[in-house]
This record gives sequence, structure tokens and C-alpha cells, in this order.
Amino acid sequence: MIKTVVVLPAYNAEKTLKKVVAEIPESDDLQILLVDDASVDGTVALAKQLGIKVFEHDKNKGYGGNQKTCYRNALDFDPKYVVMLHPDYQYDPKLIPIMIEMLEINLCDVVLGSRIRSREEALKGGMPFYKYISNRFLTLFQNFFSGQNLSEWHTGMRAFKSEVLRKVDYSGQSDDFVFDTQMLFNSLRAGFKIGEIHVPVRYFPEASSINFMRSCKYGLLTVWETLKYSWFKLFK
Repeated sequence: MIKTVVVLPAYNAEKTLKKVVAEIPESDDLQILLVDDASVDGTVALAKQLGIKVFEHDKNKGYGGNQKTCYRNALDFDPKYVVMLHPDYQYDPKLIPIMIEMLEINLCDVVLGSRIRSREEALKGGMPFYKYISNRFLTLFQNFFSGQNLSEWHTGMRAFKSEVLRKVDYSGQSDDFVFDTQMLFNSLRAGFKIGEIHVPVRYFPEASSINFMRSCKYGLLTVWETLKYSWFKLFK
């Protein structure tokens, strides 16, 4: 029986994929899936060489569209838990068992890997200053209107109880980066609890990162999703 499925939403991840997979703790009840979003490098060939189960998009469907395919295929294994991990080596896969333990003891239903333990650590880890500031502002804004007290909402390492992915209808969510924000707000709407652990900050040239203009678009959409959720809380 598969207890945990680790999904890797990949786009041009050839340079970092091998390091990520090497650090995912081995277990007989863990399955790794990679969904390739029409990469133009050798991501698919490398993933198959590493023995990972691969699903390929024939055209780019976007970050959110990739995750939709990830979760649909992960649930086919009927796991207890699903971990979403960016395959760009920004996040430490060795922390996956700790995230699963938090779900196992029912501390929460969703666990986020937060990169914000301190400003000094985040910036020393290479996080661009403008990204740090925008991350802090958006997180504060989201906490205020949602009633949460998370240190980061904008992370690419998340663990879910499978019931979250079965109950939340993510199929109608955005195919873009705001998918992550929608997923968390929709989890809260469904009554699930969100927790977090701290993970090291690792920014480097090969790590994926959206540009300034797309970051601005993401920020505006995040504000909009936050206001929609505050409206929901007011009238539920």
C-alpha cells in the first residue's frame, strides 16, 4: 500500500532534479510522480532514467495546471498523504517525514514548508530583497484577513492529507501561480487546519523563480483572493 505520494510539478528541471530525488527519503510505501509541463530540456529523459513515474503534458498548461495533473494522478494511488515539492532544489526533501508526522498525529491537515524563520536567514539564503518584502507584506495581509498566523503562504513545499485533495475542488482553480493561494483559502473554507515547519532558504541560479512582472500579477491576484475569503468569512 502506498502511504505517501510525492509529486514534482516540473518545468525545465533537468539541472536540479537528480539532487532533489536523491534527498527524498526512501521508503517502501512512498511513490514519486513527476508531471512535466512541456519542458524543452532533458527533464523527462532524466526522470525516467531515475526510475520516476512520469506524466507529460503535450503543451504547457501553467503552474496550476501542472499541479492539477499532479494531484489527480497522485490520488489514483489512494494514498494517505500527498506532498507537493518543487523539483528546483529550493526546498529540503529530507524534511518530508517531519511534515508527514505532523499530519499523522492530526496536528493539522496541511503542512507548509516556510522559508521565513528570520529576515537575516532568508536574505543570506539568497532570497531577493524585493521578494522578501512582497512575501512579508502578502503574508501579513493574508494572516490578518484569514485569522491565520503563518510565517509564509508562498512556498513550493506542501503536504496534504489526501482527504483535503478529495474534498477541495481544485479543478476550477487558476492554471497560473495563484493556484497555490486558492488552494490554501479553499482548504480553510472546507474547514481544514494549516500548519507549518521551517525549511532552509536556497536561492541559486538554477532554481526556478518568476520574474518581477509576473510577481506583481501574482501579488495582485493574491490580494483579490484574500479579500474574497474575508467576504466568505463575514457571511458564512
